[in-house]
Amino acid sequence: MTNPLLSTWDTPFEIAPFDQIKDSDFAPALEEALAAHQAQIDAIATSQEAPTFANVIEALETPCRELEQVLSVFYSVAGADSNPEREALQRAFSPKLAAHFSAITANKALYARVKAVWDQRDTLDLSEEQARVLMLTHRGFVRGGAALEGADDTRMQEIKSRLATLGTEFTQNLLADERSWYMELSEEDLTGLPQFVVDAARAAGKDKGLDGPAVTLSRSLITPFLQFSPRRDLRKTAFEAWAARGANGGDSDNREIAAEILKLREERAQLLGYKNFAAYKLETEMAKTPAAVRDLLMQVWEPAKAQAEADAWVLTKMMQDDGINGELEPWDWRYYAEKRRKAEHDLDEAELKPYFQLDRMIEASFDCATRLFGLEFTPLDVPLYHEDCRAWEVTRNGDHVAVFIGDYFARSSKRSGAWCSAMRSQAKFPDVQTPIVINVCNFAKGDPALLSYDDARTLFHEFGHALHQMLSNVTYESISGTSVARDFVELPSQLYEHWLDVPEVLGKFATHAETGQPMPVEMRDRVLAASTFDMGFQTVEYVASALVDLAFHDGPAPKDPMAKQAEVLAEIGMPSAIIMRHATPHFAHVFSGDGYSSGYYSYMWSEVMDADAFAAFEEAGGAFDPERATALEANILSTGGSRDPAELYTAFRGRLPGVDALLKGRGLAAS
Repeated sequence: MTNPLLSTWDTPFEIAPFDQIKDSDFAPALEEALAAHQAQIDAIATSQEAPTFANVIEALETPCRELEQVLSVFYSVAGADSNPEREALQRAFSPKLAAHFSAITANKALYARVKAVWDQRDTLDLSEEQARVLMLTHRGFVRGGAALEGADDTRMQEIKSRLATLGTEFTQNLLADERSWYMELSEEDLTGLPQFVVDAARAAGKDKGLDGPAVTLSRSLITPFLQFSPRRDLRKTAFEAWAARGANGGDSDNREIAAEILKLREERAQLLGYKNFAAYKLETEMAKTPAAVRDLLMQVWEPAKAQAEADAWVLTKMMQDDGINGELEPWDWRYYAEKRRKAEHDLDEAELKPYFQLDRMIEASFDCATRLFGLEFTPLDVPLYHEDCRAWEVTRNGDHVAVFIGDYFARSSKRSGAWCSAMRSQAKFPDVQTPIVINVCNFAKGDPALLSYDDARTLFHEFGHALHQMLSNVTYESISGTSVARDFVELPSQLYEHWLDVPEVLGKFATHAETGQPMPVEMRDRVLAASTFDMGFQTVEYVASALVDLAFHDGPAPKDPMAKQAEVLAEIGMPSAIIMRHATPHFAHVFSGDGYSSGYYSYMWSEVMDADAFAAFEEAGGAFDPERATALEANILSTGGSRDPAELYTAFRGRLPGVDALLKGRGLAAS
C-alpha cells in the first residue's frame, strides 16, 4: 500500500489527506523523502554542465514534493496535537534533519557551483528578484559553514545536529511541565470567579480526570484565574508553578540545556569569524547590530519602567486597603490591575467577554480582509488533523487564492502560545503553487467560545501573519510570504491588530452572545480608552525578556544563564512585582530553535513600523483607505523577501519611522 505521505494528493486544493495518515507512516516516509531530496541535491552538485542560474539556483528552488509533504504534515501535528509517539518521532527526526540540511550547506561541490554563479552575477542579466534569490542563497551557504574546511567543517556539522536535538528537548520538557501540573479547586475556591473562569476550571478538571474543577498552566485559564481569584494563597501557588516551568528539576529541567545551547551558538558564530552569536545573527536583520537593538530597547525601557513603578504604587495602596501589608508581589499584580481597570474604566472582564465571541471575531478578521484586499472566505468540508480545526477557501474576484485553516482551542496535546505556519507556501516556480496557511491559538472552549480582548487581539495578530502568506506574489518559494528578516516579519501581524480597535469593526462584530445586541457605544468607547491600560507592566515584562535574550548572545556565553538573567535584571532595575514574560527555562522563542535567538526584540522593532504604518491609514482616508491598502499589499504583503525590508517599508511610507509613534501608541510618551 502506498504511503499517503508520499502519494500525489488528489484532494481539494491538494490538502493533506489527514484521515488516511497514521503515525506509523511518518518514519518510513521521511526516510524515502530524504533519499529523494538527496538525489536531487546530488544531481545539482555533480552536474557536468557549466553552472548557471537555472541549473544551480533554480534547481535548488525546485521543491522536493515528498519531503515538503512529510515535513508540512508532521510539524503541523507535532506542535498542535502531540502524543507520545509523535514526541518520540520528533526527537528522532531533529538530529536526522539537521544532519541532512547541514550536509547540503557543507557540500563542497554544490557550494562551488553556487559560488561560480555568484561570481558571475554581474554578467547574468538577472531580474531584481532573481538577483535577490542568488544573494540569499550564496549568503545562506556561507553562513551555514560551506566555506569551512577540515576539523572546523566537521565541528560545524556536530554543532548543528546537537542544537537541533537540544531545541526539541527544550520544547518537549516545557510541554511536559505544562501538561503535568494542575491544582485541584474546591467549590469554595471558585468564590469570586466570573462564570467563564468557573466553566473553564470545570472543563480543565474534567480533562484531567478529576471530579471537580482545577487550574492548569494553560494561559487561557491561568491568566484569568490570576486576574480574578480573591484567594491570594491560590494565586501564589498557581503563579509560582507558571513561573517555574522548565525549572522544576528532574528530567524536564531546561536550565542545563539552555547553557549548552548558548555555548554551542557562540562556538558556531566564532567558527564563522564572528565575535559572538548576536553579531552573527543580527547581520542579516534590519537592526544589523546589537548596539542598535539595545538602543531601541532602552529608549522604551525607561518610560515603561517609570510607568510601571507609578502603577505599582497605586496597586500596593489598593492591596493595603484590603488589609494586606507588605510588598506587592507578582501574583498580586493582575488581580489588583483588574480591580483598578474596573474602577477607572468601568470595565468588567466578565461583562465584556460575551461581546467577544470567537466566531464573530473570526468574521471580523475576515471582513477587514475583504474590505482591504477584496478577499472572500468560504467554509470547506475537508478532513483535518483534529476535530477542532476548520478550513476556508480564500478567493478574490472568483479566483482561488489560498486555503486557510484555523485551530483555535487549547488542549493538553498542543504547545502553548499562538502561531502561524504554512503547510504550503506560495510560488510560481517551477509551477504555480497556492498557499495553505494555518493559524494555531489556545483559546478556552465554550458554547459559545468567548474571548478576552487580548485573545481577540491575538486572533487578529496571527491572521495578519496569514495574510502575509496568502497575499504573497513572488516567483520563488524561498522568498515567499513570511520568509523575511525576523525583525520585519511581525510588521504585518502587529499592524493588523489595529483593525480590531476600529470603532466600526467593534460596532459590527462585538455582539452579545445571548442577546445578539451590539456592544453599547459607551462601553466600546471605554474599551478603546483603556487600550493602553497597564501598558507599563506589559512593556516591562517584554523588554526585560528581550534585553536578557540580547545579553545571552552579545558576549561570552554564560556558564550559568540563570545568574546572567539575574545580573541583567538587576542592572536595568527590574521592578520587583514584575517578572520577565519568558524566563530562561521556558523561553521557547529563544531556545526551541534559532528563530528568535538574539531576535526577541523584533516584536518591538516591528511595532515601531506598525504604529507608523497605521498612522498612514489615519492620515489618509481612514482605516479602510483603498489607496493605502493597495500600497500595503503591493509593497509589503505581496513582496515576501524579494527586496530589502527597509526598502519595502520606505516604498510604502516614503520614509523609515522613529520610536515616537510606538511610545504614543503604548501611552508611554511624555505628556
